[in-house]
Amino acid sequence: MTFDLTPEQDQLRDAVRALGRRYGHGYFVEKAKAGEHTTELWAEAGRLGYLGVNIPTEYGGGGGGITELAIVCEELAAAGCPLLLLVVSPAIAATVLNRHGTEEQRKRHLPGLADGSQKIVFAITEPEAGSNFHRLGTVARRDGDGWLLSGRKCYISGVDEAGHVLVVARTEDSSTGKLKPALFLVPTDAAGLTRSKLDMEIVSPENQFLLYLDDVRLPADALLGESLDAGLPALFAGLNPERITVAAMGAGTGRYAIERASEYTATRKVWGGRSIGSHQGVSHPLAHAAVQVELARLMIQKAATLYDAGRDLEAGVAGNMAKYAAGEAAALAVDTAVQVLGGAGMTTEYGVATLLGAVRAGRIAPVSREMILNFVAQHVLGQDKSY
Repeated sequence: MTFDLTPEQDQLRDAVRALGRRYGHGYFVEKAKAGEHTTELWAEAGRLGYLGVNIPTEYGGGGGGITELAIVCEELAAAGCPLLLLVVSPAIAATVLNRHGTEEQRKRHLPGLADGSQKIVFAITEPEAGSNFHRLGTVARRDGDGWLLSGRKCYISGVDEAGHVLVVARTEDSSTGKLKPALFLVPTDAAGLTRSKLDMEIVSPENQFLLYLDDVRLPADALLGESLDAGLPALFAGLNPERITVAAMGAGTGRYAIERASEYTATRKVWGGRSIGSHQGVSHPLAHAAVQVELARLMIQKAATLYDAGRDLEAGVAGNMAKYAAGEAAALAVDTAVQVLGGAGMTTEYGVATLLGAVRAGRIAPVSREMILNFVAQHVLGQDKSY
């Protein structure tokens, strides 16, 4: 057992950290409040190969795994630039395409995902289904050689920045008559696909949308994979990378908040010339938050290692635990940072309150803490299913 990164992973971490700090949280907030995207940072990260670290080399990627992509997610977040589309496009879409797409689909999409010139977002959540994907109402019907998609999706990230959206729908199995999941690559400018922006209380350059699919006509090759049988394994293929990279982004955000707060408390003096950080009422909460973030990072490392080793079932448990731990740790770290900074903590200038909405959302999405506890209770502790 080792907790050391390889020399190549160490170099990646250092390089991504340097890139993130060149842009910084001020850039991130400025873009978000102006209603703009982090286009320059995304393009440079793509040009330098960081967006495609988990994509095979034959498609223009770095040939690494989710361990490497988690490093990218964490270090950009630790620099104050938590990019949600890293989770959606390189982690979910690229993994699903690489594992279950046709060779033509891989050749068409993976090179653009690797260099950042293309983004593919992911649409599974629906207003009525919530966490229960078995109740998905978006339906795909055969139409000659192609398909017609109808339904609604909600909380879909980054549709305005993407060329395609990977839509999870349900199709009828001709042999059984039962509905089964299938994934479709839908151009975001397809006729019948409309969107409505959701106003969120989150400071982020990435927007959330409602999607409406009204008989969206697609060719046969829009179906992901060689057949409908690819649907269920393709759907699950994206879940572990999603949880691991979301957790990495949360851990990085926690690190960023603790670093900003520690710099402040080590130099702020109001009582007899001593720094406020010398008082345990200030330093202990920060130290506690730092411990929680570091514990989450260890579970992220374990989950990513298991996933890259092909141990999907074990990675599912570790990935869920990592997501839970990082969500709690990030929320604690940002809240603690705001508290120890006092009034300064609520200003835009000091750059911690700007993360409150995002870390609170991290305890809800992409899977809520309650559903993770249900999972652990059932699959680790052997309890009866509670829902």
